[in-house]
Amino acid sequence: MTRLMLGRTLERICKGVLLLCLLHFLIMMILYFDVYTQRFDLFSRFNNGRNGSRNNVSGGHHYYYFNLSRPNATAASYLVAGEQLVLSLQPETNPTPPPKPLPPCPESPSGLVGRLLIEFSSQMTMERVQKENPNVTEGGRYSPPDCRPRWKVAIIIPFRHRENHLKYWLHYLHPILRRQRIDYGIYIINQLGEDTFNRAKLLNVGYTETLKDAEYDCFIFSDVDLIPMDDRNLYHCYEQPRHFAIAMDKFGFRLPYAGYFGGVSGLSKKQFLKINGFPNEYWGWGGEDDDIYNRITLNGMKVSRPDVRIGRYRMIKHERDKHNEPNPQRFNKIQNTKNTMKKDGISSLTYRLVQVKKYPLYTNISVEIGKPPPRPIRG
Repeated sequence: MTRLMLGRTLERICKGVLLLCLLHFLIMMILYFDVYTQRFDLFSRFNNGRNGSRNNVSGGHHYYYFNLSRPNATAASYLVAGEQLVLSLQPETNPTPPPKPLPPCPESPSGLVGRLLIEFSSQMTMERVQKENPNVTEGGRYSPPDCRPRWKVAIIIPFRHRENHLKYWLHYLHPILRRQRIDYGIYIINQLGEDTFNRAKLLNVGYTETLKDAEYDCFIFSDVDLIPMDDRNLYHCYEQPRHFAIAMDKFGFRLPYAGYFGGVSGLSKKQFLKINGFPNEYWGWGGEDDDIYNRITLNGMKVSRPDVRIGRYRMIKHERDKHNEPNPQRFNKIQNTKNTMKKDGISSLTYRLVQVKKYPLYTNISVEIGKPPPRPIRG
């Protein structure tokens, strides 16, 4: 009996030992596979990171997966390791610094020549002028590449049948304006038809149409037959309306009278609107520039002028244009500027735009501006 009980006890002890061995084996296998999985996971992360950096260098996202079942590991440690791995796999880049803003253009540009020799005897062609000005872009636009101009200038020329004069004007003015470091565009306002010429109304048209092309804040109004003889006569706007052509050769290089404002003048956008632009009712030659002078003084402004030694101009000699005869009503109109300037000007401008065409050296704007009203019959 005693032997039987002892045998059963030994049998139970052996089964228990066997179960313990099996349990120990299972635990060892689990730990072994866990360590293997961790090593394989790290290897996979490394390869995925390399492939991701190749496939997503253009800004895509990298995704990394970590086994948080590792013994003695925390989520924070994985995050630190992941950041280090991402940093090590990112390609080295040399970021390009942003371009530095351009400095303001100097008030007195260093490349100015001073007194110029102006002559009209040599033959002039548009092809020659274009070759002389390769930096001028389509439409007659130019901006200095190395500085920031204070003004954006529209140069407006009233025009009809003056193609030969235009070649000389472009030949001389483009180089002058580029030396002056001006951001500018050249606009020819061409009156179509053979009705009476209206210079001031064409200038109003030029103001209106150039603002459709760019955000100009300064407007220079120039006759096509006037060439400056000194590039220190800077074509931009000033605190007061500017009269540039104060000493023409046809007047003996003197100002003909104190209120003269003809030839070449300039106003800022604010100044132009303050005087309601220019009059529209001066058909034929003469009177409109005196009306403009009156508008300036009646609105509390003064005309500024360059030194007489700098404001010298040569005029291209020509016969008086047909349909641009002196206006016999101009003297009466000049006397009534105070009464007419609020209702006659940019606010009352009417015209029909026919064509806008950009050439290499200028922009041509062709318009129809109507006819003068019939003159009253004297009885």
